[in-house]
Amino acid sequence: MNRDQANALVSQIFTQAFDKNRFRNFTLNLVNHIDESKAFAPRTGQYIKKAFEHHVHSLERFGTYTSPENEKLDILIVHLTANSKLERARTAIRNFVADHLKARDEKDAALVAFVSPTEKQWRFSYVKMEYATVEKESGKVGVEAHLTPARRFSYIVGEGESCHTAQTRFLDLLQDTETDPVLTDIEEAFSVEAVTKEYFTKYAELFEDI
Repeated sequence: MNRDQANALVSQIFTQAFDKNRFRNFTLNLVNHIDESKAFAPRTGQYIKKAFEHHVHSLERFGTYTSPENEKLDILIVHLTANSKLERARTAIRNFVADHLKARDEKDAALVAFVSPTEKQWRFSYVKMEYATVEKESGKVGVEAHLTPARRFSYIVGEGESCHTAQTRFLDLLQDTETDPVLTDIEEAFSVEAVTKEYFTKYAELFEDI
């Protein structure tokens, strides 16, 4: 995929209302291949844990991506309830995804579209689990899961959003169709810190020129 094609793809998905087919096509081009053998769609009566049922109506999975380092990434759509709001429910819906990752073969991360039935925008997020070895009170060694901070791994996109940062951050991954990304590559695309560093680097260069 050349740069013009990548630009067109990200512009189309990030500046319009959520569309399932566009999202699937975007994520497939982003990671190059997805195992769809365990995909599932929302279904009537789908069970959502009581802790999340106020915010989450249903969950959908397109499939799972396995990186060259054998990291597992789920591709998800979380359909919110009419009462939930993208901005106010950030922690609750992020924790819902973390619970899903721990419950299903301890996946490492997820690419998620959070979609509200009452909002024209949607949230595109990268949710990552970190598994650390810890010593318990009994003296036995166990594994604890920790969730990375949500603030670095999310973009509000959709109708009425310019999404300039989101659009530019994914161009390199989309253009590279030969190399499958590792999770740090995907995380970098969501990193606000990287965007800030790039901004100040260019600012310093301009200041030096002046």
